[in-house]
Amino acid sequence: MPADASSLIPPALDQLREHPEVVFAEVPRLLERLAEVPDPRDPRGVRHALVAVLALTACAVLAGATSVLAVSEWIADAPPYILQRLGIPLDPLFPKRFLPAETTVRRLLARIDGDALDRAVGR
Repeated sequence: MPADASSLIPPALDQLREHPEVVFAEVPRLLERLAEVPDPRDPRGVRHALVAVLALTACAVLAGATSVLAVSEWIADAPPYILQRLGIPLDPLFPKRFLPAETTVRRLLARIDGDALDRAVGR
């Protein structure tokens, strides 16, 4: 699904293209930045790492998702290599990855500290 006209993704990509002198090793990794965001959940019963859910959400948005439903649909169809790279565990009963449901993503995004997320990825 392509990003709509109001999406900030194309301008962000254009801005990155304007700075070819940036060396990959100098750019902080997204997962390291997302790990700085405090997890608002009680550790008991947590099934999905906060970093993984935030990274999957970021990937979905970069792929053009504009709603939580679209994010969850993208997660359900995410390529296996991305799921493996993000450490999404295999379901012990089925030969597939154990993915966060739409309600999990929605509730977590509603509870996350937006300022902390902004500080982590916006510097």
